[in-house]
Amino acid sequence: MEWLDENKIRVDPPKSPKRITGTRFASILGLDRWNTDFKTWCAITRTYEEPFVDNVYTMAGKVIEPKIIDYLNNVYFFGGLKTPEDIYGKDYFKKTWGNFFPDVDIFGGMWDALYYEEDKITAVVEIKTTKRVEDWKNGAPDNYALQAALYAYLLGVDDVIMVCAFLEEGDYDKPEDFVPHAGNTIIDEFSISERFPRFQAHINRATDWWNDHVVTGISPEFDEKKDADILKELRKNTITVDTDIDALIKEGERLKDEIDAVLEKVTDKQKRFDEIKKAVRAYCMNQFRDGDQTVTIPGKRYEWVLSKSIRAEIDKKALEKDGLLEKYSKPKITYRFTQSHIKKEAGI
Repeated sequence: MEWLDENKIRVDPPKSPKRITGTRFASILGLDRWNTDFKTWCAITRTYEEPFVDNVYTMAGKVIEPKIIDYLNNVYFFGGLKTPEDIYGKDYFKKTWGNFFPDVDIFGGMWDALYYEEDKITAVVEIKTTKRVEDWKNGAPDNYALQAALYAYLLGVDDVIMVCAFLEEGDYDKPEDFVPHAGNTIIDEFSISERFPRFQAHINRATDWWNDHVVTGISPEFDEKKDADILKELRKNTITVDTDIDALIKEGERLKDEIDAVLEKVTDKQKRFDEIKKAVRAYCMNQFRDGDQTVTIPGKRYEWVLSKSIRAEIDKKALEKDGLLEKYSKPKITYRFTQSHIKKEAGI
């Protein structure tokens, strides 16, 4: 990875980049307030992507989505909806590798459901759950609408059905008890040709973005504030082991595992020993007299010694108050070396 001018980086163009999915589409167009196109580029080029961890919101969505499908089929669409499981089977994610458009270049992803009329797909259904009712006061937000619109475009249909269930705090605790109804679930239907009359221009723009940034390996411009978290990760210098360092790393990891196994057996003893040291130190602190430099408690095998040292300390607050702190400050570079377990990455 190479850091370039104008807030960009360069990587070797990926041999198997991830697709522009519906959730990434809006960020490339600059229409997703939660994600930047730089963050999306990092994911697509496999430069870096935050590990996915389920939380109460995603877990609630997984539980409630099938309930919404049943609700829509029973009340509105009379069995006309089909889910990925209906078409691909229970293991649809493994069977499709998380992509329902394998024959399409660049773009891909997974829709939530399809609406069929006379055995023909007539609309794409996208389902969301949220507690942010205010985001939907004018219908589906653009980033969600574009997500579903992309899948409809790839399927060659014009109609989109956006469905959103509004949840209370208790619904996240017990999503299995949630019951969709007209009072907590809205439906926003639109046609791509009406809501996004220049949708082909969006497709062209995303394709140009792909050619400019994914094919070349040169990122779009990053923002130090908006992309702060991901930049922090990228600025960690990870060395690829391809020399004798490989053998050292391998031996070091083996020794670390052996050491950790031993330490695990003495954890409780170490904790108790630290408590004893703290208590003995507190006792020694109370024994200091004027002029003493040390307090020593002799044991049978060790001496327990608390030493006192006095050194001059700069009053930074006073210097700052007088306007001198910045003038006489200079960077101090320190290094901290650690090793930690590697987190496995998943996803398309």
